[in-house]
Amino acid sequence: MSDLKPALEAVLMVVDEPATEAHLAKVLERTPREVADALHELADEYTAQGRGFELRRVAGGWRYYTRAAFAPAVEAFVLEGQQARLTQAALETLAVVAYRQPVSRSRVSAVRGVNCDGVMRTLLQRGLVEEAGAEPETGAILYRTTNYFLERMGLRGLDELPELAPFLPEAEAVEPDSLEGVPSFDPDADVDDKTEL
Repeated sequence: MSDLKPALEAVLMVVDEPATEAHLAKVLERTPREVADALHELADEYTAQGRGFELRRVAGGWRYYTRAAFAPAVEAFVLEGQQARLTQAALETLAVVAYRQPVSRSRVSAVRGVNCDGVMRTLLQRGLVEEAGAEPETGAILYRTTNYFLERMGLRGLDELPELAPFLPEAEAVEPDSLEGVPSFDPDADVDDKTEL
């Protein structure tokens, strides 16, 4: 295994997306178990040494990342004053897609309360969302998040998304507002009871 760890480091320095243990094992002509053990050892060594980078398992594979403590230094170097962040509208739209996927644009717009066509185009162009087929009933295109989204968020899978409940207001706080100005509709009521428009 003495030459395996340096070989893994060399390969992982040039990957542009997380590399799976199976692929690394095939390329380096080793068993997946040997590769997995070496990757875990490397990750532990980097942490113990306090390196500025870390080796992380994310989106089904392994990749180097800047350690969070040094993110401001990297951001200052890379951005040099440029704004590369997503807008609030893009973040909200991305959150709806992430938690409701696969989801149509009209459903995202309904959840957000505004048209999201332009924002969805931006997210598609940045590779954070992708098409995921069509809705059988309406034929509307469905969208889901990509592996690149998982990679950028530092998640292994969608099951690592945080629970929404702690971030939502209590039902009593939003219920009065949400019902204000909304006509009641009882599908079982008689036609005579309904007010004509």
